[in-house]
Amino acid sequence: MYHEHSGNLYNMNASVLLIEDESQLAQIVKDSLEMRGFRMFIANDGNEGLRLYRQHKPDVIVLDIMMPNMDGFSLTAEIRKSDKQTPIIFLSAKSQTIDVVKGFELGGNDYLKKPFSMDELIVRIRSLLNRFQPTPVQQEQGEDNVTIGQYAFNYTKQTLSRNNHTEFLSHREAEVLWRLCKHRNQVMERKSILLDIWGDDNFFNARSMDVFITKLRRYLKEDPRIQIVNIRGIGYKLIS
Repeated sequence: MYHEHSGNLYNMNASVLLIEDESQLAQIVKDSLEMRGFRMFIANDGNEGLRLYRQHKPDVIVLDIMMPNMDGFSLTAEIRKSDKQTPIIFLSAKSQTIDVVKGFELGGNDYLKKPFSMDELIVRIRSLLNRFQPTPVQQEQGEDNVTIGQYAFNYTKQTLSRNNHTEFLSHREAEVLWRLCKHRNQVMERKSILLDIWGDDNFFNARSMDVFITKLRRYLKEDPRIQIVNIRGIGYKLIS
């Protein structure tokens, strides 16, 4: 049963693309989010979802994994070819670790298991929207440019550049790398990163972070002086 509770949830004035083939669930989510001021675009399969994404460029994408014509994994892979930033939340009746990890590897940002409460979905959307913007302090102090060995990392633009090549990072890749840079050559506790970025240090989020660490190592591999070391049982350390 999909339910919601009254809460002090405010109007984000953001657009959400919901791609869900269960029409009843899609209508419940649409009505609930529109009541809170979100602008909604609804698709009932992957192909229509891709068309609406290209047409409207929403602030957040919420999509089911199992859909006709194009499943959620395939759709995410297609979107991530040109867009590394728009937050994507997966919905699924499945909860197998392999499915969750695959979703994060493809560029997903969050995961909700059906059935879920509307409050939880809205909190996840709000959290992603808030994390997507640099803080005023970072903007004022110009702390968004960092040198990592041969690489130039721009936190605000979410880019990692070396020579003439620029890698566009996903939001969470940039968030993880930013924290490792701020604690360069120091151990950054795993739990601290999980609570700060994901809001929870559960098993699925921990596996998600492992995926992002692996991707960051791959992006930085051209400079052998850079290492992201796993400190067993504690966390990670960026050495450069």
